[in-house]
Parts: sequence; C-alpha cells; structure tokens
Amino acid sequence: MTTIAANLQAVKSRIVAACVAARRDPGQVSLLAVSKTWPAEAVRQAAQCGQRAFGENYVQEALAKVAALADLGLEWHFIGPLQSNKSRSVAEVFAWVHSIDRLKLAERLSAQRPVGMPPLQVCVQVNVSNETSKSGCTTDEALALCRAVAVLPNLRLRGLMAIPEPAQESAVVVRRFSQLCALRDRLNDEGLGLDTLSMGMSGDLEEAIAAGATIVRVGTAIFGERAKT
Repeated sequence: MTTIAANLQAVKSRIVAACVAARRDPGQVSLLAVSKTWPAEAVRQAAQCGQRAFGENYVQEALAKVAALADLGLEWHFIGPLQSNKSRSVAEVFAWVHSIDRLKLAERLSAQRPVGMPPLQVCVQVNVSNETSKSGCTTDEALALCRAVAVLPNLRLRGLMAIPEPAQESAVVVRRFSQLCALRDRLNDEGLGLDTLSMGMSGDLEEAIAAGATIVRVGTAIFGERAKT
C-alpha cells in the first residue's frame, strides 16, 4: 500500500470515528482532498484509491492538473481566494467554488458559466474569526450576500465555508465551527435552504464534524507536509 493510500484510509477512519462520537451518519460527511502544490501524479494515486473530489487554491496550477487528469473524471473544487480576472477559467472548469466572498465575484462566475454545464455549486466564505488577513464576509454581511447569490441563474448556493484562526485550545476551534453552524441555521430560518458546511482540515476535522461539518478539506494528512517556500 502506498503512503497516500494508507493516509487516505486513516483519514476516512478518523471521519467515521468522529461521526460515531458525534452521533452522526458518516454518510453525511464528504472528504475533499486538498491537492494544492502537489503534482498530478499524487492526485492520480489518490484517485486510484477511490477519492473523486479534489480541492485547489491556485488557478493556473489547478488548470494544468485538470488537463493532465482529464481521463479520470474527477470533481474539482476551488477553495482559495479568487481574483475576478481569473474567474472565467474557474467557471469553465470547476464543479464547486467554496470561497465566494463578494457579490461581484459571484455575478462574474454566473455570467461566465458555459451554456450546457450544470450550475456551479458555491459556498459563501465567512470570516468567523474576524481576521484582517483572511478572506470572507462578516457574519453580519452573510444574509444579504447569500440572498443575492442564491438568485443568480447559473449558480447553486449550497452553504457556508470558513477557515478559523489556528488555536491551541480545542474549545476555541469548536466555538468558531459552532458559530458557522449557528449562522447556517439562522440563514435557513430566513428561507435559504443551505445544506453544506465546508469546514475542518487535517488538524481539526474531529471538532468540525462534531459541530456539523458536511465537507472536510484535508490535505496534509493525505499528501504529507508541503515544502516550505
């Protein structure tokens, strides 16, 4: 068994254990393998183990992998900050975008989604930690942004995404994830019908699942530590 195969198996076991501990159905949580900075061959190895959904942060790097792995029929998720001038490539290639943080970007993605493709599945990114270095709308802005995104013709608003600040204390991490879950519930009370919470990574997927995550974004625990740049 390759290292990637063993790591994938270990991560899936962690997800199942976390769901059992939280009294949730493991089928409610999807694994997104974050392959940014890793070569196409690493993605191919993961795909050979049954992993279908992969997350990328950088447009040009992602497009090269999509082309190199076109024979595999993978599902590609864009999860990083997206500049408006690079939105067309994402609209044309990706199945999901997790990082909608402003209406202008959502409008461009909707307008640029090719005719005949299914709606682009999107999440609004919320800056639950209020960090100036992080993308995402504030919790106060989320309702208006979600309402505006939800009516765009070529997008389907699925839910919310967050990347909380790193914290040593598990209680802090849980609180941030719980904030996003509570916000999703409030938005659903307003009639938005959101079904997705994209939160949790290699080091905190258990806390995210306990708080209600439906997609966990895991890179290091699958592919290994990234080279320092």
